[in-house]
Amino acid sequence: MENKRHFVIDFDSTFTQVEALDVLGEITLANNPKRDSKLQELKDLTDLAMGGKLAFRESLEKRLEILDAHKDEIPQLIARLKEKVSVSFVRNEEFFTEYQDRIYIISNGFKEFIVPIVKEYGVKEENVYANSFVFDENGNISGFDQNNVLSSNNGKVELLKQLDLKGDVYVIGDGYNDYEIKAAGLANKFYAFTENVERDNILDKADHITPSLDEFLYLHKMNKAISYPKNRIKVLLLENVHADAVSIMKNEGYNVSTISGALDEEELAEKIKDVSILGIRSKTQLTAKVLENANRLIAVGAFCIGTNQIDLEACLKKGVAVFNAPFSNTRSVVELAIGEIILLMRNLPDRIAEMHKGQWNKSAKGSYEVRGKKLGIVGYGNIGSQLSVVAEAIGFDVYYYDLVEKLALGNATKCHSLKELFEKVDIVTLHVDGRKENKNMIADKEFSWMKEGSIFLNLARGQVVDVQALKKHMESGRIRGAGVDVFPKEPKTNEEEFESPLRGLPNLILTPHIGGSTEEAQVNIGNFVPGKIINYINTGSTTNSVNFPNLQLPILENAHRLIHIHHNKPGIIAHINRILAAHDINIVGQYLKTNETIGYVITDIDKEYDADVIKELKGIEGTIRFRVLY
Repeated sequence: MENKRHFVIDFDSTFTQVEALDVLGEITLANNPKRDSKLQELKDLTDLAMGGKLAFRESLEKRLEILDAHKDEIPQLIARLKEKVSVSFVRNEEFFTEYQDRIYIISNGFKEFIVPIVKEYGVKEENVYANSFVFDENGNISGFDQNNVLSSNNGKVELLKQLDLKGDVYVIGDGYNDYEIKAAGLANKFYAFTENVERDNILDKADHITPSLDEFLYLHKMNKAISYPKNRIKVLLLENVHADAVSIMKNEGYNVSTISGALDEEELAEKIKDVSILGIRSKTQLTAKVLENANRLIAVGAFCIGTNQIDLEACLKKGVAVFNAPFSNTRSVVELAIGEIILLMRNLPDRIAEMHKGQWNKSAKGSYEVRGKKLGIVGYGNIGSQLSVVAEAIGFDVYYYDLVEKLALGNATKCHSLKELFEKVDIVTLHVDGRKENKNMIADKEFSWMKEGSIFLNLARGQVVDVQALKKHMESGRIRGAGVDVFPKEPKTNEEEFESPLRGLPNLILTPHIGGSTEEAQVNIGNFVPGKIINYINTGSTTNSVNFPNLQLPILENAHRLIHIHHNKPGIIAHINRILAAHDINIVGQYLKTNETIGYVITDIDKEYDADVIKELKGIEGTIRFRVLY
């Protein structure tokens, strides 16, 4: 007979994403003039108790005193907490109903708000152990039942002794008092639940770190809502990728870790070994050497517009799909370009610097309006074309040059060469990508084509401009003002010093690669890129991939989906179909697209398959990667 298993689960920051008393504080202190400081004090007291650094009863007494709460505020608290149940718990509601006789919610919180929430998930009320409020004659919360063992220090340990559960006991929680149950010998294992909060001193004591309930269920081979172990998909996000991206991927069930800065080649080659999804911005270089170690890598997200920092061909050969955010920060870059042009046309960088030195230099000399001036845009893609529209709206005459035939927007005029463009316009702004062919595309010869006294902007890529040539032409006066946001060599972190021969030049705006760094742009990127990656993993769709053949696929229903990535050579799809036919497997849908390097075949089948089929499909000569969706 199977040994009976019992599951002891914490409530605050485990069953829910938040600490309930902190949320109650947001309600009760809403109109308090010291709201922010009191809420922070509440949080600090919670963290001290959960970290084992403050006696629990002392923490509880102090928190209730700060709260000054009334029983009429509890329904509002319950309503808010129902919206904050941990995502992986919601996703796995079936677990709670199937094992309701063995699931115990043991919390130092309060039954008054815990029971109404956990009951909705099938947890039995008699299996909820928590504190109880004490109310005065006016309904104010005046304290707690001090006879309840859970109101005392080491309360969870004492309660487990009383329960005397027979069989295996597994504890899932985020606090020190959850670990104490295991330390007292009353549980087989303690699982540190990190979906909502990570406490370093607790992680060190855990038998297993559990980023979601999916991970726990996977380890114990129990029913779960997800059809494959998403918790086993490890995500590494570098360079301060927006918090929305972290939340989206955690909510999907992935195991997410973050690093604030970029990594060099050796560091990334080591870190990437067990990573399934990598998210980077512009500073991290994903090279062929790094990819040699990336044997679990499925997809890469470039949380920016450009992808020149990624070896796309090496990714393709490895079967790794790459996604970026081609439109998400377009408006941010356009606004910076317009702003800098106006500043430079008015010679404001120098005037601002002089004022900070105490110099009053009131003069109209060298200061011009932008209306009627000729703006030259090099690169008429997403950014260049939108800049064209905005610039024309404020009075510019717009000219543009692009290697690819592009339709002129508004009254913009196309030029047939860089030389033609530069000889016509007063202002030049670059909006090209970082491909190898564009290195130093603007150098001494190109600057010499520009009008005397031109304004020049590079908000594109650092390597497309020869900075020594720019310096030379600024010093000669041919370029009387410039704005540069990108550089051939950029610091990896904010702690490194920025070095450039351009430092100190007059009427020059230097910015630290922030063209797309607005809150709006980062939110857009942080939501767009994870969505594309998750869709690729869940359905196989490669829409907006920059290196894979683009396939938009229907949602998988009542079938298995076989994804086969292979070198582009004749006969592969026929070989796949022969194998399926030999095993009497019916194909309900099939999709194929190729590029010069790979073929991408999606096959939906309507019945179970055996391991031999998978082995044979993986064994087809030329196979790069194979996976199955359920």
